[in-house]
Amino acid sequence: MKFDVLTLFPQSFEPIKQSILGRALEKNLISLNLINIRDFSKDKHKKVDDTPYGGGAGMVIKPDVVYDAYKSIEDKNAKVIYLSPQGNVLNQKKVESLSKEEHLILLCGHYEGIDQRVIDEIVDEEVSIGDYVLTGGEIPAMVLIDSVSRYVEGVITKESIEEESFSNNLLEYPHYTRPEVFLDKKVPEVLLSGHHENIRKWREEQSLKNTYQKRPDLLKENNDMIKN
Repeated sequence: MKFDVLTLFPQSFEPIKQSILGRALEKNLISLNLINIRDFSKDKHKKVDDTPYGGGAGMVIKPDVVYDAYKSIEDKNAKVIYLSPQGNVLNQKKVESLSKEEHLILLCGHYEGIDQRVIDEIVDEEVSIGDYVLTGGEIPAMVLIDSVSRYVEGVITKESIEEESFSNNLLEYPHYTRPEVFLDKKVPEVLLSGHHENIRKWREEQSLKNTYQKRPDLLKENNDMIKN
């Protein structure tokens, strides 16, 4: 999986090069190419924004610098995603769908936004990580890269993906490890039994219980899907 990111702040992506994704980058399971939009400014001061037509607060990123940054990428068959609060909210189903792409180009906005003309020209889809507004698209881009990369073969184990929260529209069951007793609380006996079928059933029950208590809306979605 290849990620190209168009951003004004490439240094913001250092955290994503750590831990599991850092190892995936080292093994070339994924690739991350950060393209500084400011490098394509024709202004001697590297200015990339201007005041909005029609007035209003803030500054708008100019279309030509974004377009030239995009044109610098050789593979024009990649899917281009603009991280925007106006986009479809990123969920596990969308993550799985995006993981099937070979190449994603992520466009990070900043300031008041990006000139609509270049968005109309190059963007295939707008994606949001939630119904709130951030100062820029860098954090949403990292969220998308992290969540999608987990579905790339070899990044994490297949079992981890199959049993985690939202994979079956349910929340995951609780986990326990050593010590066996912590603050007078003991690990559930069934997990110490070695009886795999009983453990599986317990985990299913706990998953349903967890979902009912924390996200009952997911159970409603499951029922709606069954009816359809």
